[in-house]
Amino acid sequence: MKRVLPVSGTECRGFNLVQSMMLRRSSVTSFCSKFLNSSYSHNLNHVRSSSSSNPHLIASSATALDVSSKATADFVSLTRHYGRCYWELSKARLSMLVVATSGTGFVLGSGSAVDLSALSWTCLGTMMVAASANSLNQVFEINNDSKMKRTSQRPLPSGRITKSHAVCWASSVGLAGTALLATQTNMLAAGLAASNLLLYAFVYTPLKQIHHVNTWVGAVVGAIPPLLGWAAACNDISLNGMILPAALYFWQIPHFMALAYMCRSDYAAGGFKMYSLADASGQRTASVALRNSIYLIPLGFLAYDWGLTSGWFCLESTVLTLAISAAAFSFYRDRTRERARRMFHASLLYLPVFMSGFLIHRHSNSKQFSEDNAKDFVKSASPGKALELDDNNDDQNIKAKRPYRTQARPPVAYASVAPFPFLPAPSYNFP
Repeated sequence: MKRVLPVSGTECRGFNLVQSMMLRRSSVTSFCSKFLNSSYSHNLNHVRSSSSSNPHLIASSATALDVSSKATADFVSLTRHYGRCYWELSKARLSMLVVATSGTGFVLGSGSAVDLSALSWTCLGTMMVAASANSLNQVFEINNDSKMKRTSQRPLPSGRITKSHAVCWASSVGLAGTALLATQTNMLAAGLAASNLLLYAFVYTPLKQIHHVNTWVGAVVGAIPPLLGWAAACNDISLNGMILPAALYFWQIPHFMALAYMCRSDYAAGGFKMYSLADASGQRTASVALRNSIYLIPLGFLAYDWGLTSGWFCLESTVLTLAISAAAFSFYRDRTRERARRMFHASLLYLPVFMSGFLIHRHSNSKQFSEDNAKDFVKSASPGKALELDDNNDDQNIKAKRPYRTQARPPVAYASVAPFPFLPAPSYNFP
């Protein structure tokens, strides 16, 4: 038997109110769904009737879509094609190596504060000029490249781009890069870039088919970019800025001697006059490579002695140079293709490690360091008077301070420490 609870009048009225609201909500929902269904059916019927009455509408829309897609695909394909051609004409990897040397020279010449904006403009301008030089090099060597297996698939010999197109590309990017350096850095850097472009394209390139001295001319071309970076940073060329260019010059000789020895048959087929082609035994080629590797040894000490780097770089540079010299000596002892390849790989490792060490151990206050060395030299070189630099004087006049009794150092004192940079300097005190 169910038990019925008593319900008051207020509760009954509330229950009826809730029930009526639920009924209204369900009716509104039903009306909205019917309206939407009818609208959707009407629109669908309208589209169907329009399509049936205009049969060309769908066909024209599809045709326009196909034409647009084809034009986009053709544009992308054309962009990729010419982008790849420009990349190969510019020898982008080699150009990026040139940019790396130029950027390193800029940082070394900047002192304590490196202008990142000027560094970026310098790297961009150097990249453009290097791309122009490499492109002109390929323009002048189309026939030679077509005869060599290593270069026969380049854009010009393979016919992927016309000669006039390549000339326009090289001229425009070269002029733009030189103008960029002139406006964003200084005229000295722009002049070095332009002269290097002319030297590479119009002296080194034709000389490759005339005389084997082209290797040494090419080494000069490779040594200019770090000097360009130094000039872009300080608008000056000093003796301190010659360390890295000297390293680039001497490094390129064993590098290209190894490459020319490995590719002798290819260079002979292309009609190039390489040093290794006139040396059947390879002895002179290996001797030149070994000699220039040894020339790299003092550069680390000079960078340390001139205040550009710390003593750690002197140690690291010496070990690194001895390693590449050992590879060159191995090639000299056994003149085989495998030993030449080993020396080539050693040269590839040398340059980035050398430049990285130069940057890591550099003295940002090298100018102050050089001034301190100059003061010490003036004091030690004057037997009767001690001279000092008056920093407060704008003219940097040298004034006599007071009598200073000291014994003149023998000439050997200035050079005796050079062969042993890690030993303390000898003392010459006389009673």
